[in-house]
Amino acid sequence: MDGWNKFNQIANWTFNIAYLNLIWILFTIIGLVFFGIFPATAAMFAIARKWVILGERDFSIIKTFWSFYRQDFFKLNGFALFFFLIGYFLYFNIAFLILNPSNLQFLFPGMILFGLAYVVTLLFFFPVYVHFKLKFFQYIKQAFLFAILSPLELIGTILAVVILFAFMFWIPGIIPLFTGSVLAICFMYLIKRSLYRLAKAG
Repeated sequence: MDGWNKFNQIANWTFNIAYLNLIWILFTIIGLVFFGIFPATAAMFAIARKWVILGERDFSIIKTFWSFYRQDFFKLNGFALFFFLIGYFLYFNIAFLILNPSNLQFLFPGMILFGLAYVVTLLFFFPVYVHFKLKFFQYIKQAFLFAILSPLELIGTILAVVILFAFMFWIPGIIPLFTGSVLAICFMYLIKRSLYRLAKAG
């Protein structure tokens, strides 16, 4: 009986992870991708936070997801626009430097550092967003500081991303079921202690 209960728990957990991933993809598409990606990803991380940080299991995934998705839809699209503009600025400047390497070579190190700061801030934005209640630019600041002050968690997160992308390359069939949701859960497990530490410090 114990073995059957364990199997049932694993099967249920696997189903919920796949279900969350499908909902994430669906609501991203519903928001026409650009307008849906940030609200859907924040809602996915909010569900992962309830599972990993708060230890909650007995709730409706779809109802909870929809609640998070719609409550900050416009605010999260403001963040999407912010990150898009910064990303476009980076892309434009790096492309310009590549086309003009001899004259502006001294700018490369600064742009690389700025690019890395952008990536790690975006990487930690969603866990910080769903865990704290802050003002608009405080989320950006805290996400960046979180990444800088948690090097082990940052390395673990980057490894999780690399491993997941490797699995996606080897087994493309997992993309609709085990990509974003798995990554969100891994993130939350990796940074669980750091979130508590940051909350106490704040």
